[in-house]
Amino acid sequence: MPERNIEFGKYGARGIKGHEAVARQLDALAGYIATPVTARRGLLARLHYLTRTPHARAAARAAGLTVTDRTLRAWLEGRRMPSRRNLERIEQAYRTVRRENVARYLTARLNREGRGTRVEIHPVNQSQVDRPRQRVVEFRTMNVRRWDRIVAAWAAGDDQELDDAWVDQVVDLGSQWGQYEYVTNVGFAA
Repeated sequence: MPERNIEFGKYGARGIKGHEAVARQLDALAGYIATPVTARRGLLARLHYLTRTPHARAAARAAGLTVTDRTLRAWLEGRRMPSRRNLERIEQAYRTVRRENVARYLTARLNREGRGTRVEIHPVNQSQVDRPRQRVVEFRTMNVRRWDRIVAAWAAGDDQELDDAWVDQVVDLGSQWGQYEYVTNVGFAA
């Protein structure tokens, strides 16, 4: 398959880009707070995570949470509630800081001192594709040994770099790698 798919889904195949599935799995491994930010408990948990140390506060400010200390105290004490826009900023800052904090740990766990991690790649869903146009795409497994670029791009939130890093790993599947640019799921554990 030469390079990349140009008209994915033209005949009814369904799936997502492989790097998006990898990012979703890394998000699941990061262990975010389950309670939504709109609930008081979820808001307080995120604010405590972002303000418990001077280093955490600096990281939160760098991630876009630029409110005054007085406003933060009011939110923590329950005297005021953040606006919808500030709730979105709190959630985004929390996710950014959490990704940065767990990236080094995840890289070490996934690399496993050079042994790598077994990855399952589930092919696209072709149930809506007409029979003559369906192609044979099997469930594949591969061992990814170099996670540094993938996790760094995920932590930085850089989709293009994550896509490039993932494609560099999928090329190891040989001449069929293009069939796995779009997938239904990518599974691995750390």
